Amino acid sequence: MAVDAGAGDLPGPLVDVDWLAGRLERPGTVVLDASVGAHRSATRRIPGARRFDIDGAMSDHAVPLPHTMPRAARFAEEMRALGVDGTDTVVVYDTAGIYSGPRAWWMIRAMGFDRVAVLDGGLPAWESAGLPVEDLAPGGAERAGDFTARPRPGALVGSDAVVRALADPHTAVLDARSRERFAGTAAEPRAGLRGGHMPGAANLPFGAVQRDGRMLPAEELRAVFGESAGGRERLVVSCGSGVTACVLALGAELAGYGEVSVYDGSWSEWGLPSELPVVTGA
Repeated sequence: MAVDAGAGDLPGPLVDVDWLAGRLERPGTVVLDASVGAHRSATRRIPGARRFDIDGAMSDHAVPLPHTMPRAARFAEEMRALGVDGTDTVVVYDTAGIYSGPRAWWMIRAMGFDRVAVLDGGLPAWESAGLPVEDLAPGGAERAGDFTARPRPGALVGSDAVVRALADPHTAVLDARSRERFAGTAAEPRAGLRGGHMPGAANLPFGAVQRDGRMLPAEELRAVFGESAGGRERLVVSCGSGVTACVLALGAELAGYGEVSVYDGSWSEWGLPSELPVVTGA
C-alpha cells in the first residue's frame, strides 16, 4: 500500500515508547487503544488514550463475520467521534503488546490516512519503561474531529481477490494463524469452520515476526518474509478474523514490501462450509 511521503514527523509505521513519550502532550497527537477481547479489560491506559473499539463500533456488525471493516462513511463518523482531525498524528497500541494495534493502524491507513503508527511493544513496553499510566475514564473526545475517509483500493480484499492471488505466481498468500490451525490439527476457535488452509498459502504465524513483544528489526523481517514468500513481491495476508494478519502487514511494510493486501474476512469467511478449497497438512 503506497504511503504519502508527507506523513508528519513519523519515523515510519512503528514508533517506540521514547518517541511517543516525547510527543504525548503536543497538540495534534492522538493515542488510540485498539485492544480486543480479554485485553479490553485492562483498567489503565496511556494518558489521554481513546478507545478504538475493534470489537464494537469499529467493526461492521451487519456482516455475519467478526471484525469486518465498516463502510467508509461509518468509519469516518467514528473517527470524528474520537476527535481525530485530518492533520493529527495518530499512534495506536494494544494492551497485549503487538496484537490488535496493527489492525487499527491498517484500517486507518486503508481509509487514506498516513499519519498513523503502531507503538512497538504496546502498553507492556510503555509500563516497562516506567512511563505514566492513568485509570480508564468514561466518555469520549471533548470535541468532534474532521477526519475524512479516502478508501484505498486493494488495502482490504475479499475472497475473490484471494482466489486470484493463489493462482498468481507473483503473489504470496501468507496465513498468520498458528501452525496447528494452519495444518488442521487444532480446532478452530470459532464454531462451524473447517480446519486447514488455502491450497498454495504459506504459514507465517504472527508471533514469528516479533521477539519479546516487539517487532523484529527490518533486516530480520526481510529474511523471514523472504523465506515465506519465496521471492514474490506482492503479498496477501490472512489470519482468523483479519486482526493478526495486520501484524504481518506491519512486518511486511517494515521489511520493504510495497504491495500488501489484508484479506478482511480471513479464515472466518474462507473456513465456512462452501466451495472455497481447503487442504490440511503443513
